[in-house]
Amino acid sequence: MSGFVAVDLGATSGRVMLGVVAGEAGGERVDLTEVARFGNGPLEVPAGATTALHWDVLHLWRGILDGLRAAGALAREQGVEIAGIGIDSWAVDHGLFAADGSLLGNPRHHRDPRLAGVAEEVLGRLGPGEHYAVNGLQTLPFNTEFQLVAARHDAVWPLTESIRLIPDLLGSWLTGVTVAEVTNASTTGLLDATTRRWSQPVLDALAREYPELGDVRARLADVVEPGTVVGHLTDAVQTATGLGAVPVVAVGSHDTASAVVGVPAADERFAYVSSGTWSLVGVELDAPVLTEESRRANVTNELGVDGTVRYLKNVMGLWVLSETLRTWREAGTEVSLADALAAAEAAEPGRTVVDVDAAEFLPPGDMPARLAAAARAAGQPVPDGVGQVVRCILDSLADAYRRVLAEVTRLSGREVDVLHVVGGGSQNELLCRLTAQATGLPVVAGPVEGAALGNVVVQARAAGTLAGDLTALRAVVRRSSHLRRYDP
Repeated sequence: MSGFVAVDLGATSGRVMLGVVAGEAGGERVDLTEVARFGNGPLEVPAGATTALHWDVLHLWRGILDGLRAAGALAREQGVEIAGIGIDSWAVDHGLFAADGSLLGNPRHHRDPRLAGVAEEVLGRLGPGEHYAVNGLQTLPFNTEFQLVAARHDAVWPLTESIRLIPDLLGSWLTGVTVAEVTNASTTGLLDATTRRWSQPVLDALAREYPELGDVRARLADVVEPGTVVGHLTDAVQTATGLGAVPVVAVGSHDTASAVVGVPAADERFAYVSSGTWSLVGVELDAPVLTEESRRANVTNELGVDGTVRYLKNVMGLWVLSETLRTWREAGTEVSLADALAAAEAAEPGRTVVDVDAAEFLPPGDMPARLAAAARAAGQPVPDGVGQVVRCILDSLADAYRRVLAEVTRLSGREVDVLHVVGGGSQNELLCRLTAQATGLPVVAGPVEGAALGNVVVQARAAGTLAGDLTALRAVVRRSSHLRRYDP
């Protein structure tokens, strides 16, 4: 049997999973085992007279190496040959590297406060309509191009020879080879959504408006598609992990791209919510939607596996809930997730619904106070107590899913019969029920590890262990998953 290691990095934790492909041709399934888990999150550090948010990528690297060792040990116990490794993670964030290959500091976090106002300035200079007609991206304050503009005066920028998005960065440490996998590259704002290549006109416009950036294209690796074998583990990594010269495969390295591969849909008439710290709500298309109406609706075209487009919108997601629980905990009130959801279940439904995508919910901080302020501003009852606050969050998320789903289906012309919820949020039964009620669609929840399954099946196809198109890969996902249906 063949095994594949999925490194799945989220905004709050990282996991290393061993996926073993079992079963006869046409009936294959993937048996997933988590072999390592490690924490992740923003680190606030002094930056002169202010502070900055960073990712601890060295901690992630150590967790990955530990996970690869554990995966190798489990594979040997089971008589499984590890035939591939793939990495998926969140998007837009990146590391800067010097000419000698050294990392020039820990990557900045996309919630870093210095990004305030940068997107508006850049688009004001480049022209939002013209820009969207090329990259098709939803305007979010942390898209990579805006981060680069914010970083152009940093001391390390003149030393930068290579810009590497998080999965490409870690993959380069595993293999010694640097690439730019297309699904993550498509979130930078620098890619042409139609050609699936770096956009020289966009790069030229940035260089013209911000000459301090210099030649950004020279710092970007060539784009590769999911399923590309990037390279094999270096001698040093083989020694550190006990593995052999295992190939590293470029999967859908944006975790949402892998999660959408992991949607257990039987045909194209589906929508999805990739539910975690962020919620990504959308449909899968064959071509981008680059109309002015789409831009004004702030819908994004992110590129997917097998030439697809993920036409979606970011919704703030369960970040608001996790920050609420953290706020209470730091104030001395420990509320478990289970207790919070039970209290929300008993609370009055639909009492307070706010716009969870408002800018005030983006940075870390006191979410209950922000929810109260948003409720007052909207003339709604202010949520008070655990049950009302958490119910407000979940009702607001379900309503956001409804609004976004209506937009993306109308603008794309895609008709859908079912809404698939994948990722950690698929375990939130109350949110799934509220989503079915709000959207009027049956909700199929699961798999929880949608990104890891999507990661594994793309690797397995690249290795020849699996075959077929996305429909065939999703049939493997269905056979590998426990699913639950919620009717409206």
